[in-house]
Amino acid sequence: MKVTVTTRDGAEHTVEAREGLSLMQNIRNAGLDELQAICGGSLSCATCHVYVDALPEGGGLLERSRDEDDLLDACDELTDTSRLSCQIVLGPALDGMRVTIAPEY
Repeated sequence: MKVTVTTRDGAEHTVEAREGLSLMQNIRNAGLDELQAICGGSLSCATCHVYVDALPEGGGLLERSRDEDDLLDACDELTDTSRLSCQIVLGPALDGMRVTIAPEY
């Protein structure tokens, strides 16, 4: 499966993603170090903040948890499409999704 990731400089990268891993893990495995992910996916920071730009037809995300909402609330650049990439587990329904790495906070 593939995910398109736009970095802060506007460059688009097609990431060959592995099903069952989080979006954060797949982005980091692709060598895009711009996504800090300091806590390693333990839902204790917001340094893996992304904007979900587009989902494939029929694809959808689970609702944000209360913990994810709390962490995102601390971000200066919060939008309606903000998510923590560590909380998005990739599966076939998300093949082709597009995200942008949010500004550092």
